[in-house]
Amino acid sequence: MEMGKNIAVIGSGYVGLTTGTCLADLGNKVICVDNNEEKIAGLKNCKIPIFEPGLELLIKRNSLEKRLEFSTDIADATKKSDLVFLCVGTPPKENGETDLSAIENVTREIAKASNGYKIIVQKSTVPVNTAVGLKGIMKQYIKTEFDTAVNPEFLKEGSAVYDFMNPDRIVIGTESEKAYAELAEMYKPLNAPILHTDINSAELIKHLSNAMLAQKISTINLIAMLCEKTNADIETVAKGVGMDKRIGPDFLKAGIGYGGFCFPKDLDALIYILKKNGLDSGLFEKVRDINYDIRNHFARKISERFDKEGGLEGKIIGILGLAFKPNTDDIRLAPSTDIINKLKSKKAKIKAYDPKAMENSRKILEMEYCDNLYSAAENCDALLILTEWQEFKDMDLTRIRGSMKKPLIFDGRNIYNKERMKNLGFEYYCIGR
Repeated sequence: MEMGKNIAVIGSGYVGLTTGTCLADLGNKVICVDNNEEKIAGLKNCKIPIFEPGLELLIKRNSLEKRLEFSTDIADATKKSDLVFLCVGTPPKENGETDLSAIENVTREIAKASNGYKIIVQKSTVPVNTAVGLKGIMKQYIKTEFDTAVNPEFLKEGSAVYDFMNPDRIVIGTESEKAYAELAEMYKPLNAPILHTDINSAELIKHLSNAMLAQKISTINLIAMLCEKTNADIETVAKGVGMDKRIGPDFLKAGIGYGGFCFPKDLDALIYILKKNGLDSGLFEKVRDINYDIRNHFARKISERFDKEGGLEGKIIGILGLAFKPNTDDIRLAPSTDIINKLKSKKAKIKAYDPKAMENSRKILEMEYCDNLYSAAENCDALLILTEWQEFKDMDLTRIRGSMKKPLIFDGRNIYNKERMKNLGFEYYCIGR
């Protein structure tokens, strides 16, 4: 087998850890770097700081086979590597502008440690023209030949390992054929279509991809609210629209909206960039607004139902699902957090269960946490479905009905058949049906 490349991956969050591990699994020698000493110490002992299906197995295998190691030393990792991937966090400022301070600081450290030809690959999601600025920083310190590249990631939390290994496309933005050839060779085992672009276009492809997916979600949720007012069925509408090959069925699932870190951050950043360049950002501002409207709409359904009984004060509300989506433990900007806080503000008593996200939730939400879904439902005045975990789809609804104070379910993810729920004796509320 041909020898792999020597790679440093700077930043070991969701993107960096998945990227580094998968690159190691393709036969490269990878050093994953992070400034969090506790995280790196844990990873050296195969203690994984995030839940991502399939990732733990790959980390253990590639660590054992000496293709994957972990470090807090950026300079040492840079010196040992030919390619350096930037997977550093780029959080939003209050005005939506992207905070580039971390990636700029890391770039300086890499540049100061550079000891020969390197390709510095920007994988973090950043505004268009960021790579140009980072190259200017590198030029101040690097005395040898180097190239820059932009190689955006298109990983979905909950299926990130699969997405890396089975990509729709690989986007590589470079200014030199040499850098492109190196990266294209590295990705050759994936046998995926590669789009070679300039660096600015590569940055914009990532931002626009996320913005257009968010737009599909907000569009279907706006029409879901219209369906409720006009006695139409959003499931049927989405199916009919999704059969159009120009549109497709993906991201047309009505519910309580998107969460997580990427979509909200990237949408805000694109809005900021458009405004900065004197262009109308109204389309994407409305996409963002609708995403919060649908959460408020769902919370209003619950409040209006309990107004018939004197309000939510003292009522016991069971919550199934805290993560922003299934198969992750990530609760950042999750719809569940907003909805729970609205219920708590009306003095409802909350008990909750999530298969993976409760440890993270405990850091920000004070409520009763349950060992399983049946405990969360027991003695409740209502049960809310906020994340579409498979175990919620498969749960024993007859047992649930028998354990609740009253058989009342608010389904924020439309995971059940409305007629079946009615036949089982539930009072059932969902989105757009």
